[in-house]
Amino acid sequence: MLAADVAGYSRLMGADELGTLEALKAVRLQIVDPAIAGHKGRIVKTTGDGLLVEFASAVDAVTCAMAVQSKMAEREAGGPEITLRIGINVGDIIIDGDDIFGDGVNVAARVESECVPGGVYLSDDAFRQVRGKTAFAFDDLGEKPLKNIDRPVRLYAVRSALPPATASAKPLAEYTKLLPLPDKPSIAVLPFQNMSGDPEQEYFADGMVEDIITALSRVKWFFVIARNTTFTYKGRAVDIKHVGRELGVRYVLEGSVRKAGQRVRITGQLIEAETGHHIWADRFEREYTNVFELQDEVTSAVASAIEPTINLREIERSKKKPTSDLTAYDCFLRAQPFLRELDAPSYARAEGFLRQAVAIDPEYSSALAYLADCIGRQSIFGARPFREGVLEAERIAQQAVQADPEDGTALAVASWVLSVLVGKHAQSLEYGERALRLQPNSALVCVNSAYGYLFRGEFDAARHNFERALHINPLDPRNYFIVQGLGMVAFFERDFAKALSLLTRSIELGPARVTWRYKAAALAHLGRTDEAREAVSVLRSFTPVQTLKEIADRATHAHPWMRELYIGGLEKAGYE
Repeated sequence: MLAADVAGYSRLMGADELGTLEALKAVRLQIVDPAIAGHKGRIVKTTGDGLLVEFASAVDAVTCAMAVQSKMAEREAGGPEITLRIGINVGDIIIDGDDIFGDGVNVAARVESECVPGGVYLSDDAFRQVRGKTAFAFDDLGEKPLKNIDRPVRLYAVRSALPPATASAKPLAEYTKLLPLPDKPSIAVLPFQNMSGDPEQEYFADGMVEDIITALSRVKWFFVIARNTTFTYKGRAVDIKHVGRELGVRYVLEGSVRKAGQRVRITGQLIEAETGHHIWADRFEREYTNVFELQDEVTSAVASAIEPTINLREIERSKKKPTSDLTAYDCFLRAQPFLRELDAPSYARAEGFLRQAVAIDPEYSSALAYLADCIGRQSIFGARPFREGVLEAERIAQQAVQADPEDGTALAVASWVLSVLVGKHAQSLEYGERALRLQPNSALVCVNSAYGYLFRGEFDAARHNFERALHINPLDPRNYFIVQGLGMVAFFERDFAKALSLLTRSIELGPARVTWRYKAAALAHLGRTDEAREAVSVLRSFTPVQTLKEIADRATHAHPWMRELYIGGLEKAGYE
């Protein structure tokens, strides 16, 4: 919700009522209403000098507010000086016909009343939704008591909405160029070229680009330039380095669409703007039958390929920075290579970087999520006391979700922790399904959510998400974890021969003790007793050695029969 009003309205009306009304009408007609329409807002109601606007996205609300204040600063003086104050909040509302009510609306109005003339203020709830998603800088104003609101609310001012009073009015772009971008990878998706000479393909190409922008925007550690900005380059010959400098982005995605007969060829290239180097490229050829299905398929493929590509590039960039100049994001990146090593010492090193990241930024949801994952896996490995480790992993996973309830990574890791380590399956289901809705093209989200489905006994959903994760990210060193999951699905479906094949393959990729347990149980259920006992001897070589009772006590399967099949197989294999 965006609430706005005119600063000093009563004074202006007292001095020149007719002139003030005419000036306000001109501001609405020339600046405010076009900006709201251009950023997909809906004017809910007007109140003389003020208005309430609803947006589907907090980013759209902030971008709209900034565009309005920039245009207001550019207005030539003449007649009563109209100056707006704008407040933005995200919260629950009550819909009554075309009107909205509720606490979310009330807070937006109170935030606006605290705002300085010419400024844009956000509540803490709104700030969490836009943090790292715009090129604007924010000043933390601290907690403020708001009239008729039963709790203090932390407010943030958008710094570039308040140019120095001595400066001449300049376009908003000139202010944003002076601001540092969020310390995250930034990307612009340019309109794809229509190489077919068929105007009908313009709609197809434009729709696909919009979908790609939306998909990438769901990745919380990306800063993605909005569609309205990148489409200003449509039909223009552009220099990628210039685009990167003009938009302030590190990466630019460009592409083309060509239709021939009933087939369509789509190409995409991801370019590092500063150097002009191509860091990813792919081509997709499909039958041009169902346009929307084709758009969805290509969007998914592009988004799922770009995320790990940029992640690896950013890790290399972070390694070049001096350790005395690390941000929370740098620490997060430096943890990533150790998370791929799949052993307890490497997880311990990753934990050190992740703790450093959350010490710098306690609300860094993705860093908190990886920290919970790191602690949980060390507990499984026996590298730390199990019960204490599980409790800490659960606490930090919940903290990650609270820091950003819209972070698919945080939700997916929390789903894994709650099902696999804790056994809270109802909450795990809620988190996993929310994660998949938010980031369906993330391999991490798919695999962690899949384990939740697996431990709840929903095997078709588990298999689907494991296979999707493998398709999205086929070369990840941690894919032993996916193959292990598929083997466990086959195990609980009592297809022990298939389970054995998959579990053996998983061990070749990464010999985890959990995989060896299920392999021993599968061999026992197949009646291959000698091989089962050999698997048990391997299990006893892991440090520390866990007893069958310890394994049984830690089992978190949702159904007793699953636990009996698993523990019973280990018992038949001779595990004690």
